[in-house]
Amino acid sequence: MEEKKGEFNRRNFLRTALVTAGVAAVPWIIPARVLGQEGRPAPSNMITMGCVGVGGQGSGNMGSFLEELDCRVLAVCDVDRKNLENAKRTVDKKYGNNDCKAYTDFRELIARRDIDVVSMATPDHWHAGVSVAALKAGKDVYGEKPIGHTLLDGRAIADAARRYGRVWQTGSWQRAGRDFRHAAELVLNGRIGKVHTIEVGLPVDGTSTKNVPFKPGQTPPPQLDYDFWVGPAPYLPYQEEYLHFVWRWNLNFGGGAILDWVGHHQDIAHWGMGWDKTAPIEEVEGHGTYMNQGIYTAAYRFRVEMKYRGGVHCVLAGNEPDIRGGTKWIGPDGWVWVDRGGIDTEPKSLLKEIFGPNEIHLYRSPGHEREFLDCVKSRKETLAPAETAHRSATPGHLGQISMLVGRKLRWNSDTEEIIEDPEASRMLGIPMRAPWSL
Repeated sequence: MEEKKGEFNRRNFLRTALVTAGVAAVPWIIPARVLGQEGRPAPSNMITMGCVGVGGQGSGNMGSFLEELDCRVLAVCDVDRKNLENAKRTVDKKYGNNDCKAYTDFRELIARRDIDVVSMATPDHWHAGVSVAALKAGKDVYGEKPIGHTLLDGRAIADAARRYGRVWQTGSWQRAGRDFRHAAELVLNGRIGKVHTIEVGLPVDGTSTKNVPFKPGQTPPPQLDYDFWVGPAPYLPYQEEYLHFVWRWNLNFGGGAILDWVGHHQDIAHWGMGWDKTAPIEEVEGHGTYMNQGIYTAAYRFRVEMKYRGGVHCVLAGNEPDIRGGTKWIGPDGWVWVDRGGIDTEPKSLLKEIFGPNEIHLYRSPGHEREFLDCVKSRKETLAPAETAHRSATPGHLGQISMLVGRKLRWNSDTEEIIEDPEASRMLGIPMRAPWSL
């Protein structure tokens, strides 16, 4: 590590648990000689960033932050040295120097006192470990969805963000889109009456439908620290097909399509209902279709029926032909549908609806990454804070458990407990493999 002040014994530090990953309580400002670049803000206004997980989504997020003049990427981290080298090369090219530090252990990056914020885009099973460590170390976090691999992971992250007073933005970027905002405002302002039904259709990647057999004797490539990649998850022998995107089809590392997309379309469904802090689910019943063999263990077709408080019925589905992709709210006076491809309503006049000054107006985001940086400075809550992300993912987690145990679940949204079902309750979390812990 490069810091002269606050040096630590690396060997002793790496022996410690995640709970001691850092001690900084507020963002630190670093000298102008480190951050100086023509056209950039003064160092006192600069936000310094470290990026953990710089593969596909992580490199994309990093690229967005590199375009923000008041953000400086100081370090990158990945257990795959190929990803790591590509990320460092990208950062150095952007800034015209060779200053970006590259780490294979996220704890070293998080321990740097000159880093204010962390961009986290690891596989799902690492979300809680990296995020809680960063929050405890005083870092604000831009974290990918779903917020946690399990429901208890999400709860741990949301609690840590609140306890340590950190700004959190989830990568649920649809909230920054005009169509999604207008759709949610129509519902919140009662343009279709009291909503009685919600339909949420999630896309399912075709890779998840392939029956890929286990291939014994595979050896991880030399650039990958596979044991660290598995990290807190139960250990599974290396399979090339786990990397890099398709890990999500194995429930050891991801949550399948239902958890991959619940933080987008179900998140919008909650946004339009004003359920950001509650997700008042009462009953959940899910049915999924799985491969009978092979390394992919997530459902590639699923249907989850939910009852929310007040009698609202919600269907969360993937590969179900009767459920249109995107989010649809249905009320006695019409319906509103929105997806990344556009917005539609019945009656059509709602598409051009203008809201009065005393009605609900949702925040007009300048862009998801830009908004995060603004909130880091203002200390205001983001559009997709940790508690909201946790509540948005809750239907996916409960639907997943219901599919796996094969029965309906009753849920207490106030205490976040499955009622009178010990087996299902145990599936709310997964014990971490030693030596990892929160």
